[in-house]
Amino acid sequence: MQKEIKKRAKIYGTVAVISAIVLGALCYNFGVIPTEFQLPPYSAPLRTFSSYEELVNFLLAYSQTQGHFEFYGTLDTTFRGLATPAYTLTVGWVSSLEYSTTNIQVAGVDEADIVKTDGEHIFLVSGGDVWILLAYPPQEAEVLNKITFSNDTCPAGIFVKQDKLAVLGSKYTLPSTSNYGLYYGDVRTFVNIYDVSDAKDPVLLRNFTISGSYFNSRMIGDYIYTVTSQAAYVINNDTVSIPIIYSNEGTKEVSPSEIHYSNVSDSYFSFTTIAALNMQNPAEKPNHKTVMTGGASKMYVSLQNIYITFPESHVGTAIHRVRIDNSNINIEANGLVPGSVLNQFSMDEYNDYFRVATTKWAIEKWTFGTQTNNVYILNMNMHIVGKLENLASGEYLHSARFMGDRGYLVTFKKTDPLFVIDLSQPTNPSILGELKIPGYSDYLHPYDETHLIGVGKHTVEADEGDFAWYQGVKISLFDVSDVTNPKQMANYTIGDRGTDSPILSDHKAFLFDKSKALLVIPVLVAEIEASQYPDGVPSNAYGNPVWQGAYVFSISLEEGFVLKGGITHFESGESVLNTAHWVKRALYIENVLYTVSSKKIKMNSLETLVPINEIEFP
Repeated sequence: MQKEIKKRAKIYGTVAVISAIVLGALCYNFGVIPTEFQLPPYSAPLRTFSSYEELVNFLLAYSQTQGHFEFYGTLDTTFRGLATPAYTLTVGWVSSLEYSTTNIQVAGVDEADIVKTDGEHIFLVSGGDVWILLAYPPQEAEVLNKITFSNDTCPAGIFVKQDKLAVLGSKYTLPSTSNYGLYYGDVRTFVNIYDVSDAKDPVLLRNFTISGSYFNSRMIGDYIYTVTSQAAYVINNDTVSIPIIYSNEGTKEVSPSEIHYSNVSDSYFSFTTIAALNMQNPAEKPNHKTVMTGGASKMYVSLQNIYITFPESHVGTAIHRVRIDNSNINIEANGLVPGSVLNQFSMDEYNDYFRVATTKWAIEKWTFGTQTNNVYILNMNMHIVGKLENLASGEYLHSARFMGDRGYLVTFKKTDPLFVIDLSQPTNPSILGELKIPGYSDYLHPYDETHLIGVGKHTVEADEGDFAWYQGVKISLFDVSDVTNPKQMANYTIGDRGTDSPILSDHKAFLFDKSKALLVIPVLVAEIEASQYPDGVPSNAYGNPVWQGAYVFSISLEEGFVLKGGITHFESGESVLNTAHWVKRALYIENVLYTVSSKKIKMNSLETLVPINEIEFP
């Protein structure tokens, strides 16, 4: 058995071009629903394989990517989402120190990030290594140690709790080429848990590694839940690259009898493995479950359930609900919804119902039709019990946020409709109100129960057609206390066309604390030189990048957004296009604001923004 595992491990890798997979991917990403296909009421029940031969025969019979194709190793079929507590920033304490934590979606469900703090130290993924710094008090800040990884290993994120540090990432072999000219390379996902009670001398307590690509992760209580994706296909008509687990307990290939699947055909299949590791007790043996379906796409996690979405050929998005309770993992239900899911904020669990917003394209005679936006409500058996369809026909869904009995969607084509949706009756969701303004929001964040912050782009309607030109980064404050008449209370536009912010695709770059009236936004500012356009600046003109750093605002319902100042990591004369100096994150400890780039950490007064100290990495 061990020899067979090693034999199969040698042929793991990444296939470059597979036409059927590309077709399936396009259908999913665009939410294409051919009119001749009808959505089943729910997916087929899950079962497990009785033998290795049954697994091989199933893939040969039901996977459309088999046939004459030769496959070598794992194909990363992951289409990753553009990755906050209920209404305010989570705040932590160590001794008597107050500090900010990662901006997460669900209170109590932590998300891995490139920067974490315990209120005294800062842990940072930079340059392929993990740095450990003494951060507070700022006058004594210094680098304490660095956990170094080999060139073939790439840390993706970290968790920190008490005196433990977890580093998650991927390990790659050098790419190679098979006799058939196909490009491939081995990839594995790893979790390392360290004791950092002595931050100057971290001690590795456990390594957990599994074949396949890192997809996503969460931490609830003492447990880290990781999700990996590995393509499932048959090599030379008799061999399947089943996931292999490498841990302190040795090497183990997942048994076919442990692999859950639905008896349906698909464009391609992948193994998605959910693993649970006790971060505070690394001696506890990790648990894991594997399901075989389409490529993992997006993930939402509540305190009790992990929801993973998968493209389902021609019919929309499959959703699997996985029950979690400490180390216990149970794949309990799966269902289907029409269309594709934008990101994790398009999903939510509330009062034993799962809500999801999707975008669906109709296709007739293989030409794209009009897209529509929808909200579906499913019970815990993952059956649709309520729906609100055909919202903003012809417009793109830019953001979504669910807050209790309310849902908020932003769509856009020429103006920004902010929809307020009533979800109090799961079987009968309805639109309560709608706001149309220039621009759109790519990220929505609760200010409180009746107000929202939006971050996106300002826009100007085009004269050339039925669309608009996006301009600078726009932040908005919405009043939704009157659900039938939502209003934009305040807005602030940064820069001209070409201005950008990582928040538009990564919510973890967003720092907000209502109690401190604090809002920090990393931004690349572009400005247009008006003198270059004597006849007036056209709406489609791009500005040149002139500044990058963090904009620090005071935010309140009374005054809206008040810019306190900006913090940059660039010295005078340096090119703003040097991304190593781009501010990626901001956090605070007590009255100190820390801004983080790949090259340095700067410390400024939270009140006055006066510089205090900085640490530059070699």
